[in-house]
Amino acid sequence: MGSVMDVRRATERYRGGDPGTGIQSLHAFSFGPHYDPDNLRFGALIACNEERLAPGAGFDEHPHSHTEIVTWVVEGELTHRDSTGHETLVRPGDVQHLSSAAGVRHIERNDGPTPLTFVQMWLAPLEPGGDPSYDIVHGIADSTPYAVPEAGAMLHVRRLAAGERTAVPDGPYAYVQVVRGEVALDGEELTPGDAARITDAKDLEAVGVTAAELLIWEMTV
Repeated sequence: MGSVMDVRRATERYRGGDPGTGIQSLHAFSFGPHYDPDNLRFGALIACNEERLAPGAGFDEHPHSHTEIVTWVVEGELTHRDSTGHETLVRPGDVQHLSSAAGVRHIERNDGPTPLTFVQMWLAPLEPGGDPSYDIVHGIADSTPYAVPEAGAMLHVRRLAAGERTAVPDGPYAYVQVVRGEVALDGEELTPGDAARITDAKDLEAVGVTAAELLIWEMTV
């Protein structure tokens, strides 16, 4: 049996946030009041949210637990502060990972003068509990995948020129998120905000229709 691909368009995302306070959220999975029992997770991935914050807007201190939280900034700068003492500016090209473990609280804000857009992805850990931890890689390279062993997952960043090809990692689950530009994947054209959920991924390639940026999750469970 070959790969099975389920394409979800940006226009299908659940709309959330609080536009009156400068927060717009687009959810790829069942989230908060948008409960969908048929869209709870894919592999280890339980959330993939596109967040847009106006200057001065943000999420006040709130808790997380038993979740691996990975953040990718598309434009602008994200101010992150958490209860373990970390305070960081996250910029485009950086990968931020907050392992909430048994519990952590954090604040996310746009303290800059320009709009902020970021993609935040939540993964279910293989084992609950433990101590929270924090990591950030500034300016991650395409050739350096970012491992989240707590969730049995690996994040691959791919930046393509028009006509350039990149392999989708083989494995039980792969999730391809288009951040910028347009790509062709197994006969489907994907644009910003579109995603492909691939089961039993094997011998698949993404091709840049234009210059493009992709986030690809390789997941074992």
